[in-house]
Amino acid sequence: MAGAGAMTISLAIDTATSRTTVGIIEDGVLLFEKFHEGATDHGRALSELVAEALKVSGPPDVVVVGTGPGPFTGLRVGISFAHTFALARQIPVVGICSLDAISINQPEYTVAIDARRKEIYWARYKDGVRIDGPHVSKPAEVSDYIIDQYPGALKLVALSESQNISEPMYLRRPDAVPTAERT
Repeated sequence: MAGAGAMTISLAIDTATSRTTVGIIEDGVLLFEKFHEGATDHGRALSELVAEALKVSGPPDVVVVGTGPGPFTGLRVGISFAHTFALARQIPVVGICSLDAISINQPEYTVAIDARRKEIYWARYKDGVRIDGPHVSKPAEVSDYIIDQYPGALKLVALSESQNISEPMYLRRPDAVPTAERT
């Protein structure tokens, strides 16, 4: 991280939803945020958005990445990119629960994102703090959830002061399993 008194520039990345989001935040100020829609397009979109983002500031001091929950491939793309980018620059990576980075202006709420397979990933919040979840469920099993909102770069970076999730949040078993485990 930058030394005391120095400006901190964060590169924020999230690929936990159908949207690839990239942002540059310098000391709490959003300098750049763009997204690309496309659940199967994270790889191409991420490299293009990051290249564009890096034009608006100096080099980042930290990479903040959404760690899910989300579909396996999308998460792997974002998390792998974040770690590779950071390793090449010898800067830290901070992982954030993607659901936590969705801004909802209500005292209590449940937020959800599409988990595909007719399911949702969801978590419940009170005063902006997660009190339940994340979980994966059928939509009918979850009451009063807000969907079609996405993690934001500014909130990802704000959460990096209090969270650092080192492993992806996979809530389901992978589709692909070794032959010996198949039944």
